Formats: sequence, C-alpha cells, structure tokens
Amino acid sequence: MIYGIFLIILGLLAIPSLLANKPSAKALLEKIVPFQGWIGVVFFIGGIFGVIQVILAIGWLTTWPIGWVFWLLVELCELFLGFLLGYGLIAQYALSKNETARAKGEQMLAKLLPWQGRLGIAAIVLGVLYTVLYVIH
Repeated sequence: MIYGIFLIILGLLAIPSLLANKPSAKALLEKIVPFQGWIGVVFFIGGIFGVIQVILAIGWLTTWPIGWVFWLLVELCELFLGFLLGYGLIAQYALSKNETARAKGEQMLAKLLPWQGRLGIAAIVLGVLYTVLYVIH
C-alpha cells in the first residue's frame, strides 16, 4: 500500500500544477521539492530493477496477463518519472565524465519532457489503483 502512495507522490511531483488551487497540498509539496532530485534517482533505480523483474516474470502473461501488464505499466512509469525528476543528479554524478553518455541522456530527456504531465497523471492513477487493489486483496 505504501508503494501506491509513493507512486501518487511521484506523480504529484511531476505535475505540481494540479495542486495550485489547494494551499495545504501545495505547502506539503513545497517541503518535498528540495528532495525531488534524490526522490527521482531512487525511483529511477527502483524502476530499472522493477522492469528487470517484470521481464523475468514474463510467465505471468500466460497465468495473469492483466496483472503483468499493470505491473509493467507501474514500473515503466516509475522508471521514466524517476529519470525525469532525477536527471539533474544523474547527469551530475553518473554522466558528467562521459560526453557521449551525457549527450544520449539529454536526448532521452528531450524526448520524455513532453510526456511528463501525462506520465504524472498515469502515476497518480496507477498509484490509486495499486492502493485500492492492495486494500481489496
């Protein structure tokens, strides 16, 4: 259940304009924003491992295909939003020594930036579904 809540928070960090009208939620997000880069890096690393786990569990496609696709969507959202939110730190610590890697990272960032709002909304929806499914199950 906590994972679903974290996914919702990740989505809210990606699209803070959704909370512009709610002062209490906006104040809470303003406290989290200084840690946004580190939160992004943690979710990016978690997304990498999550996508690997989803691929390794491809057998679920024959027994529980809806669950496998849901899991894949959650992990891809986590991976891409983590990359977007943590790119500054990723570029500073991991890509700064290699110009080719830095250029490829900037290309990927440029491709993903237009999708940030949609990915944020998807993360919120998936986080809510994840939490509801956890409570029901």
